[in-house]
Amino acid sequence: SSKTTSDDFSESSSESEEDEELTERRTETNSDLPSEYWQIQKLVKYMKWGNQTATVIVLCALRDFNLAQETCSKSTKNKEAVRRAGAIPLLARLLKSPHENMLIPVVATLQECASEPSYRVAIQTEGMIEDLVKNLSRENQELQMHCASAIFKCAQDKRTRDLVQQYGGLEPLVSLLSHSENKQLLAASTGAIWKCSLSMENVAKFEEYNTLEILVKLLTNQPEEVLVNVAGALGEFARKPANRVTINNCGGIPPLVNLLTGTNQALLVNVTCALGACASESKCMGTIDSLDGVRLLWSLLKNPNPDVQASAAWAICPCIENAKDAGEMVRSFVGGLELIVNLLKSSHLEVLTSVCAAIGNIAKDKENLAIITDHRVVPMLAKLTHTNDDTLRRYLAGAVEHCCTWGTNCAMFGEEGAVAPLVRYLKSTDPAVHQATALALYQLSKDPNNCINMYENGVVKPLVDMMGSTDEVLQEAAARCVRNIRLLALANEKARYG
Repeated sequence: SSKTTSDDFSESSSESEEDEELTERRTETNSDLPSEYWQIQKLVKYMKWGNQTATVIVLCALRDFNLAQETCSKSTKNKEAVRRAGAIPLLARLLKSPHENMLIPVVATLQECASEPSYRVAIQTEGMIEDLVKNLSRENQELQMHCASAIFKCAQDKRTRDLVQQYGGLEPLVSLLSHSENKQLLAASTGAIWKCSLSMENVAKFEEYNTLEILVKLLTNQPEEVLVNVAGALGEFARKPANRVTINNCGGIPPLVNLLTGTNQALLVNVTCALGACASESKCMGTIDSLDGVRLLWSLLKNPNPDVQASAAWAICPCIENAKDAGEMVRSFVGGLELIVNLLKSSHLEVLTSVCAAIGNIAKDKENLAIITDHRVVPMLAKLTHTNDDTLRRYLAGAVEHCCTWGTNCAMFGEEGAVAPLVRYLKSTDPAVHQATALALYQLSKDPNNCINMYENGVVKPLVDMMGSTDEVLQEAAARCVRNIRLLALANEKARYG
């Protein structure tokens, strides 16, 4: 055998020594790459130029490497090269094979490549979703795992989610949850269920299979990879009020609150989203509060990850809205109000948006509004008013509206230059921005200087138009703002002409 190896490789080693020297130089200049990378380079070179026996030996040698490592052929470039070479239609054809030993590497390749958007589109358009769903019902757990994993990656797209339901894939995914001993299969199936539950019509189907109760049982004694997916799915299920009650009744709130003390960033994001959705239900909120869950959510505002900060701030909003004594609860968090106001310095758009939403709720309590005013919430909000993002505009305007009701805040917003940018919000095409802005402008119009500023920036015409809106809240806010501007004008005329 060793003689054959030597002879076979000698045929392919007639390349110039300059080639070897070039490889050595590359090694020196790319010292950050591991030695395995260069060893694979050599082996591939032999495979290119060697005969069949050399190729087989090289392939055997390659199996000794950890090919799941990025530097060792799990490469984005390779995935793209495979796609360009026309592999996708060939894989689609092989996916119809009845032979499991053929299907496993085919589906494994697809699920690995499905991390790339171009593959996800191709898997859908080449009609592979039907075959992936069909193979979920086979007895081979490795094959089931790869199929579920491919669906997990592809189901971010609504069309794919619809196809999974159309081909009857939801029930087989739920049945895979019974294999709790196979953690890879469990991670893949819970991931697929999470992404499929992004569509509320799929959630309705999942409810028929008692999926929610099964998922709640998976909130303990599972790997983090599984927990991330389970929490993500529960967050989607909890968008329906009835499911929030079910989560609470099944004992799902305590394990979710317990997970708030972890460090996995993706898990924290999903858990906070799930708890935030549940907090909209008063009974769930009572359970969260009794477990000190709101304090734990608040502490996540100190997390260095902006995604965690944002999801925690969003979760805090319904907690404040539904707590029995929200004002006192918020004040009980030492340094909590200063912490949330300081997040207005963030450069992360979603953090700013969620914090503005939270501040709008906090400011409904006069004592807390006084405290955040002392922490300079007014100039910090005013500084953000130049944003062009409509979602931030909506929640920022809401925060301005509620903060205007304390002391000299209304006049201070004008002094800090917040009025003119807010008037420009009325040009937005988003009705929610119109309503929030009109409410803020009405509060600001209680200060004479703000009225003058609004009038000079052309606020009257858009507000008059909005007085004819079908949105009664917008109608009334626009009318009251115009009334305040008009009353000021009449007072000035009376003072001038007597």
